[in-house]
Amino acid sequence: MTNDWAALGYLAAAILFILGLKRLSRPRTAVRGNQYGAAGMLVAVLVTLTDNSIIGFGWIIGGVILGAAVGVLLALRVQMTAMPELVALFNGFGGGASVLVAAASYTQAVDLAGDTSRLSSSAALASLIGAVTFTGSLVAFAKLREALRWSGFRGITVLSALGAVAAVVLGVLMVVDAQNALWLWLLVGVGAVLGLLVVLPIGGADMPVVIALLNSLSGMAAVAAGFVLDNSLLIIAGSLVGASGLILTQIMCVAMNRTLLAVMFSPAPTGTGGNDVDDIYAGKVRSTSPDDVAMLLESAERVAIVPGYGLAVAQAQHAVRDLMRRLQDRGVEVVFGIHPVAGRMPGHMNVLLAEAEVAYERLVEMDDINPTFEQTDVTIVIGANDVVNPVARTDPSSPIAGMPILDVDKSDVVVVIKRSLSPGFAKIANPLFAADNALMLFGDGREAVVEITKSLQSL
Repeated sequence: MTNDWAALGYLAAAILFILGLKRLSRPRTAVRGNQYGAAGMLVAVLVTLTDNSIIGFGWIIGGVILGAAVGVLLALRVQMTAMPELVALFNGFGGGASVLVAAASYTQAVDLAGDTSRLSSSAALASLIGAVTFTGSLVAFAKLREALRWSGFRGITVLSALGAVAAVVLGVLMVVDAQNALWLWLLVGVGAVLGLLVVLPIGGADMPVVIALLNSLSGMAAVAAGFVLDNSLLIIAGSLVGASGLILTQIMCVAMNRTLLAVMFSPAPTGTGGNDVDDIYAGKVRSTSPDDVAMLLESAERVAIVPGYGLAVAQAQHAVRDLMRRLQDRGVEVVFGIHPVAGRMPGHMNVLLAEAEVAYERLVEMDDINPTFEQTDVTIVIGANDVVNPVARTDPSSPIAGMPILDVDKSDVVVVIKRSLSPGFAKIANPLFAADNALMLFGDGREAVVEITKSLQSL
């Protein structure tokens, strides 16, 4: 009877996970989807705690208290700009947990001289994928925090390939010699080193793809751990995370016009700058002031705002909301153009603007907003660079050639708010800054938008 109730509880949790994931696909229902997922996890935990094989709850209660304290602290203190780093860290924790679960179950079976033939293959996969995810996520976290700028050494790709071969060999040995736990720990060690070697050379521009992939790997590790524990819910939940992560990875690759293999095993394309920058910008860049921008906005009927990572760094989302409301009070139509890889994490700009209570209906995806730029009076670009660089369309030799971009240059007037003419991740000049219909407003993103709003109010 207990097993039947546990199976029923797991089924209810699985349904909640699936419904939650479905609702997360739409901004309007995302909050409810998050609640469904949390409720499903609560049901799963409560059902698991009814297992008769649990002989003591001391460590479990301690873990719950510690985990809840850390979770509350992170929720209160981590800024939205740091969400990419936090997600990377969570991915790593998920992978590390899978390693610990698989290793504990496998070594217990070995110590008790039990049948490890069934466990060995699942434990090998969980340990390898989990270890790669753990260390790879730590490197991604450090790179996003800009605490790690080193991109490895010459020949690191060859060493990564050798590490992958060693991991396969150790996995086979673990299955063949299933009673020897040494192979497990060697596999964990090789997996940890492999995670470091693979993620270390990847540049910041490719981090959205890496985060999505690591998220998928953490789900796959959970699936393997589910087979180790013979836990159907862990298999289902891990499969949902793994599949959704892979889909998101593919979306990110398409948005950057790069294949997954190119992201993982070749350096991000970069430009050289130099004389090209002088040729493009010299004598052509026109600067403006908040007062002048306010005068442009006063006569506009449609305004598009394009956020980039610079908006996140400047914490300008609330200032942008205030500007939007001021324009709406004047009868101006205001929309936000969202590029899939704007920021350092998929959906980063959406989350920032949602935090500032910008209505979801105002957030327009790239494919939907691009045809409307020709009917847009003023487009304000805040802290974006490569995702609005027209050379992606016009220069086949450019490092970002073919990358889908926001066609802001087709607007009547483009105002770019930026601290300087510094290049984006691709390290190339942006001809948009010197275009005939473009104006540069140099300065901090939040302060510039606040000044524009003040000037607009005084008109």
